[in-house]
Amino acid sequence: MNSDKMRLEDLLTNMNRGDEQDRIEKVAIIGAGIMGRGIAQTVAAAGIDVVIVEKNSEYIDSSKEILQTSLEREITRWALTKSEMKSIMNRIVWTLNIDEVKDADIIIEAVEENFQLKRLIFKKLDEIANKEAIFISNTSTLSLTKIADITERKDKIIGMHFHNPVPKVPLVELVRALDTSDDTIQKVKAFASKIGKTAVEVYEYPGFVTTRAIVPLLNEAMHILLEGLATTKDIDTAMKLGYNFAMGPLEMADSMGLDEVLAWMEQLWGSLGEPRYRPCPLLRKLVRERKLGKKTGQGFFTYDADGKMIG
Repeated sequence: MNSDKMRLEDLLTNMNRGDEQDRIEKVAIIGAGIMGRGIAQTVAAAGIDVVIVEKNSEYIDSSKEILQTSLEREITRWALTKSEMKSIMNRIVWTLNIDEVKDADIIIEAVEENFQLKRLIFKKLDEIANKEAIFISNTSTLSLTKIADITERKDKIIGMHFHNPVPKVPLVELVRALDTSDDTIQKVKAFASKIGKTAVEVYEYPGFVTTRAIVPLLNEAMHILLEGLATTKDIDTAMKLGYNFAMGPLEMADSMGLDEVLAWMEQLWGSLGEPRYRPCPLLRKLVRERKLGKKTGQGFFTYDADGKMIG
């Protein structure tokens, strides 16, 4: 009887130790742009401490102000309380010092879709981070295996493709690189669940599932507009009512950021060589003119300061 009791106590002790080892107490995020900011809000709302690293104080001040304004807007919509907003903001630390990631359990890279930049960041992180820390890239098109090659922890590198707006979209794609371990997959799945996301596991391939599927639709809608078959409003109305979309493809592109959409198309066009990914000239024109969608107030549609469509 005593031996059975001892075995049970040992089992419970080992289970508790496992829980402690897998517990995520601090997440670091590299990049305070739209995606980094959204990920930070989502993680902090789940009760996890967050540190955001940016390259200069202007970016930090701007991002912090945008997040504050966004949360205050949610309060006016009764989607958030003042105490919840305060709790979220208090859990987020903003810094210029990348050494602040040293004790993070998970580090999420959320910078622009630039392969060399991501490689440099991962190399630096590998030198300073906790040896057990998992590295996550928010890339939507780039090779995680090639990014991971520069590190000494290839088994702990994984992709986590969030969708904008991060706090509201319940999906995340978990992207397995060539050397990603099953243990890393399971830990990140648990993390995704903890922050309220449904994880879909995919293997590394340009565009994964969602980007590869949505880009041709966006591109075709732009070509329809370019050819003068219908107006921007009518194209989006047709797709919303005809296929029960929450928003039309042109507004969707504006929400994603036209520069981001162009980067995805160019990456997929270059990697796969499929004509359906070749960027529409109209998209290139808007990006050249810095009409990037909701974030600049002008894209295929015009928007106010709160991101609401005008007209």
